Amino acid sequence: MTAVGDIGDRTDRRAVISVLRRLLSPEGQANPLPVWEELRGMGDVVPAPWGGYFVTGYEACSQVLRGRTWLVPDIAWQERQPDPERWHAPATQEMSNALSRLNAPAHTCQRRGLGNLFDRRTLQEMQPDIEDHVRGLLDQLEAGLRDRGVADLVATVSEQLPVRTVGHWLDIPAEHHAHILDFTHRQVFAQELLPTRSDLAVSAEATREMRTFFTDLVRQRRARPGNDVVSGWIRHWDARFPDDRAAADRTLYHLIMFITIASLETTATLLSNAVWFLLRDPGRWNWLRHHPEHIDDAVNEVLRYDPPIHLNSRIAAEHTILAGVPIAKDTMVHVLYGAANHDPRRNPDPHTFSILRRGDHLTFGGGAHYCLGAALARLEARILLTHLLKRFPTLEPAGGPTYAPRMVFRRMTSLKVTA
Repeated sequence: MTAVGDIGDRTDRRAVISVLRRLLSPEGQANPLPVWEELRGMGDVVPAPWGGYFVTGYEACSQVLRGRTWLVPDIAWQERQPDPERWHAPATQEMSNALSRLNAPAHTCQRRGLGNLFDRRTLQEMQPDIEDHVRGLLDQLEAGLRDRGVADLVATVSEQLPVRTVGHWLDIPAEHHAHILDFTHRQVFAQELLPTRSDLAVSAEATREMRTFFTDLVRQRRARPGNDVVSGWIRHWDARFPDDRAAADRTLYHLIMFITIASLETTATLLSNAVWFLLRDPGRWNWLRHHPEHIDDAVNEVLRYDPPIHLNSRIAAEHTILAGVPIAKDTMVHVLYGAANHDPRRNPDPHTFSILRRGDHLTFGGGAHYCLGAALARLEARILLTHLLKRFPTLEPAGGPTYAPRMVFRRMTSLKVTA
């Protein structure tokens, strides 16, 4: 165990800034492993240059994600901060009302209202539709390969499957999917670790579009309710707020908005990563073709090896000690998923991609805020890989992937393939 009790005195904050800049570079986005390794080498808990801490070790990250004394940075916490421009920005405030930024009792109430969102029965009902979506998208991929000899897996398949899956489930017409993807890509800037003023402006415009779209969706579904998921939620929250339609609509808006957009980029990155890590070693692709019973193992290793989210933030609810470091109440810590997943004390030889590893990871979080869509993301990845391996036995990359320069939500923007 790294001795980190005096880390605040030993760590050069300029060195931390240098490492973070590398994470945002094209090289760091293409291979963040050296960045995670260097940060973890500074200790399990590393002071952030602007205050707060990065948490790098698996056990310390797990403690933060699962512990009841760690909270998400909700609006009440934001109101106590000295940087109103950062925390009062429209896009930041909008997402602060979403499920991922609520603490108990509001979080408990909304989560119970959703129930087990993607239970076994729901996934079984969704599977035939996901199969159809995959077949249609792979038809387009095949057409692109036939006509041009090369196709972009991200644009053609990875980004389209999640929005089609969730859109179909919520009965959102296909003609709106491109718009949803567009404002999702732009709104996410507000959730970066240190967004610039221009980032916040881009996110503010996307937030206005997002609010208009989902508010209209609730209004239209109220006018023509059916047996769909959204109509069911409307009935539930109307019963929960029988004398306050505005409160019901606010809750519905934030739930539908969050559930729709939360899975789009993260699942798309998982799908792209899965194909990339299997294709870049031709032996892996061929081996998995002959051992499809290990597709779930491959998906799990992709999740461990390169999580779609670099980091997530929590707040100390009380004075505490984390991995030997005193943390004051209200201090923000940033859980580094990739660094934790590559902690050799938890996963030996962590930088080796091994389908049969069956290793541990924190990619879906933990505790009360464990990812709602984890099972759905796994199902989409399993179905996509199953069909890809059968239809494209000679698929190979036509170059390395490209990424958006982000510090929180990872996004592969292009992966050219040929066959």
